[in-house]
Amino acid sequence: MRAPTVSVVVPTRNRAGYLEVALASLRAQDLAEESEIVVVDDGSTDATPDVVHRAGARHVRLGPPGGLNAARNIGVRETRGSIVAFVDDDVWAPPGWLSAVAEGAARHPEADAFGGPIHARIDGPAPRACGREKPPITTLDLGEADVEAAMVWGANFAVRREAFERHGPFDERLAGHGDEEEWLLGLRAAGGRIVYLAAAGLDHRRTGEDSRLRSLTRAAYHRGRAARRTDARRGVAPSTAREARNVAGAGWHAIRRACPQGIVMGAHSAGRLAEAVRRS
Repeated sequence: MRAPTVSVVVPTRNRAGYLEVALASLRAQDLAEESEIVVVDDGSTDATPDVVHRAGARHVRLGPPGGLNAARNIGVRETRGSIVAFVDDDVWAPPGWLSAVAEGAARHPEADAFGGPIHARIDGPAPRACGREKPPITTLDLGEADVEAAMVWGANFAVRREAFERHGPFDERLAGHGDEEEWLLGLRAAGGRIVYLAAAGLDHRRTGEDSRLRSLTRAAYHRGRAARRTDARRGVAPSTAREARNVAGAGWHAIRRACPQGIVMGAHSAGRLAEAVRRS
């Protein structure tokens, strides 16, 4: 059998509803060349296996669960494409996304890794925003043209298999934040290059209860704690006083502009502050 041009790896755990939408969009890609979709199941106890089976994707189960980077490493080992594209289980990819990844990799032979635009898509009762704050989930927009990038995000990134084999696996000790960042930082430090592919965009979704203020706030708090741990590990964490000022600033923003989404910003800052205090 001829090896696929691009392999798509979808790590997941207990998010069958999101995964069903993601896989439907991946099955609808218009790439003319060979491709494959592998779902790496990190110990799900919901309907994930059935969703994967109905979508016609390959199901690989981790046992015991090992976390996101363990799923990525297994995904690389279980696929054959010269390009391995990773997406989160809560994305929706338009039909031209995979073609844009493959064509971008061919257009930039000097690059080892790639990323694309990540658009926030809130399908549900999202909190009102005043327009001054960032979306409450991970996004990326580096413009309308391909450009070399310092960093791209795990919801939408790809690597050349040869770069993975040269640089080594993702660090499976990391969890919650910085999972792919450490690998990409190491790649760049070793002379590797990352290119942002402007045409390879997809949507990052939140729906139902996950789009409500309480859920977004809780998620932001935990991301803030994890982000502070990552900064501390890298030796770039700001002072506890600075973290406290950020909490106050977010609170003032939410009150002054009557902006509920400012509460989400404040939760992220509060998580960072809580972690700073815990470690002081």
